[in-house]
This record gives sequence, C-alpha cells and structure tokens, in this order.
Amino acid sequence: MVSFKDNLIAWRRVIFALFLRELQGKFNDKLGLGWAFFEPFIFIFGLSFARSFISGDEVHSIPILNFMIIGMVYIQSFMTCLGSVSGSIKRNKPLYAFRQVQPMASLITSALLEFTIKAGAIILLLLSVYLLKKDFQVDNPLLLIYLYFLLWTFCLSISLIFGIAATYIPEINKIKGLIQRPIFFISCTFFSLQDIPREHWHYLDWNPLVHFIELTRYACYPSYGNLGVSISYITEITVIFIFFALALYHLTWKKVLSR
Repeated sequence: MVSFKDNLIAWRRVIFALFLRELQGKFNDKLGLGWAFFEPFIFIFGLSFARSFISGDEVHSIPILNFMIIGMVYIQSFMTCLGSVSGSIKRNKPLYAFRQVQPMASLITSALLEFTIKAGAIILLLLSVYLLKKDFQVDNPLLLIYLYFLLWTFCLSISLIFGIAATYIPEINKIKGLIQRPIFFISCTFFSLQDIPREHWHYLDWNPLVHFIELTRYACYPSYGNLGVSISYITEITVIFIFFALALYHLTWKKVLSR
C-alpha cells in the first residue's frame, strides 16, 4: 500500500519538475521575466494619464495611479490565468504517459507559476510607486490578501472548467476569446462603479471581477466606500465554481487522458 505521505512526496516532485519545465518554456525570449513587469507598468501609466483628463489626480479619494494599479493587477491576473492555466491540460498532454503526471498537476503547476510571476510584478510595481515618491495606502491588509487569494481560487476553477471543455470541444477556446475581449471594459478597471448612476449598477454587479476590484480599492482606502459590492457574493460564487470544477474533473479526468 502506498501511504498518503508517499503520494504527497510524489506530487511535490511532479509539480516541481513541471514548474521548471513551464518556467523554461515561458521565458525563453530576450525580454524574459522583465516583460511580466513592463507590460502592466506601461498600461497602468498610459491609462492613468488618460483617466487624469476625466477626474484629475484622484478618483473618489484614491490617487489615480493607485486606482489604476489595483484595477490592472486584478484584470491581468484573471486574463493571464484564464489564458495560460486553462491551456495547461492540453499543453502537457504528452506527459500523461507517465503515471505520476495527471491533468490536475499540470493545472496547479501553471497556476502556481502565474501566481509567482504576478506576485513578483506586484512587488516591482509597488517599488516603482515608492521610487516615484507616491503614497500607497493599505488600510486592511488581511482583507487585501483574502481577496487576492480568492481571486486566484476563482480563476483556477474557471480555468479548470475551460481546460476540460476544450479537450472535448476545441472550439471552446474561441468562446473563451470572446469572453476575454470585453472583460476589461465591464470590470471597473478604468472607471469606478460610483461613476455610473445607481439605477444602472445591475448591468455590472453580476460580474465577480467588479466586486473583487472595488473591494480591493476599499481595503486600501476605506474612504472609497464599498457601495454596490459584496464580499459574501464573491465568496459564494467562488465556492460554487470550485465545487463544480472539481466535480467535473472527478467525473472526466480519466477520459481527458485518453482524448
């Protein structure tokens, strides 16, 4: 009988080997890891400059640069996770010939790599803000950490669903692309929910990313307020999606290996 401890050791070795493989394949160009920082950095400063023409130096009590950093970090974390992690199941298909490698291991490895890259990019962004002598306030760090980890749990569940669906219907990736295109404009990245008349909030507040971004701004700056968003909503919807994703994986993972 193989003990639970032996299984954990085997999983750790598999994930570490896949992590090194993913890392080597992701940064084999000249820009390498630097692009993970420069891409959001350029977008943030460009959008902050554009937004400054609308609202000046602050957006509902938040400095405009910090306002855009929060929105861009969250939206790019979601987009990157959905794009890369959901494709990891199919990308690592040749490795499933080894009994120790399973689709879930490749999914976890890809999510761990993307999370590590984004965490490094966030640190560099905050360092840039400090060097520019801009203030960045965090009033509730525990809420901030909870929201970001909850975001990655939500992203992981969505990616698992799309990854499994794509093994049966390859055209699902086209649907995923259609979903990703408008997500930037309907997630309160460039604007605030408070910029919209309250009677129109129901057109946006179904989107969990709106709640993630707006609550993170509130966690950093309480004066920003948390009207129209709910932490219980994103917690409940994340639990529902992760349950559905794991149930779907449990029912289909053996068939995924053979496709």
